[in-house]
Amino acid sequence: MDTVLIHIGGPGRPAETVRLGPGGVARFGRGAPDLPVDIVLADRAVPRLAGEIAAAGDHWTLTNLSRDITYVVDNPEGAGEHVKVPPGRYAAPVPFEISRVVIPARGEFVTFHVFAPMHAFVDRSAAHPPGGDRTLSAFALDETAKYFLVLVALCEPRLRDESLVAIPTIERVVARLRPLPTCGDLTVAAVTFHIDYLARTKLRVKQDPERLDTKRAALVSLALRFDLVREEHLRLLPPGAA
Repeated sequence: MDTVLIHIGGPGRPAETVRLGPGGVARFGRGAPDLPVDIVLADRAVPRLAGEIAAAGDHWTLTNLSRDITYVVDNPEGAGEHVKVPPGRYAAPVPFEISRVVIPARGEFVTFHVFAPMHAFVDRSAAHPPGGDRTLSAFALDETAKYFLVLVALCEPRLRDESLVAIPTIERVVARLRPLPTCGDLTVAAVTFHIDYLARTKLRVKQDPERLDTKRAALVSLALRFDLVREEHLRLLPPGAA
């Protein structure tokens, strides 16, 4: 299905859905009698014609028609990933399958959701024929290793909450992992060692490697940016959130 779905709803307003086929365009904004829009956002801070959404294959684009407002498109299922679309930007591509468009308003933000078609992926077995030198992994992580559990525990708050929540301390990582059968004897010193190993050898982070707090932040940032730790990895942790 190549349809882009735009879902609008919220307190005091019935939910509605706008469907866009390939090449379809929907205009959004406050609207006016002589300026109809497909998606009405009834807030005085929203321009009468605020922007356009266009369906393009397996993704969609956002045009910001305001003069001075930056829109943010975030991934509500991700770890804080977002795209900023400045005033006047034409047809900015949005890479997320599920997105939330956020527009500043006089009260709370005005938001609506956009659902793109399921993304297509190449057949990796066909894309990499046998023969020749083997391609090496840039980040060779063993998902069964204890250091990977430490990395998942560090990333967990960001994976569970899109906001910029605090990165767990070493003590919190120890407490989070100890219920696992393989981590019953885990210590602060051991977690510190795993973090140092990840930073120096596995992920090779550059930000102030001697400062443990900076090191933890750099590891989380890199792991989430390149999808080295994903939501599916949370199943490796004990039941319950941190």
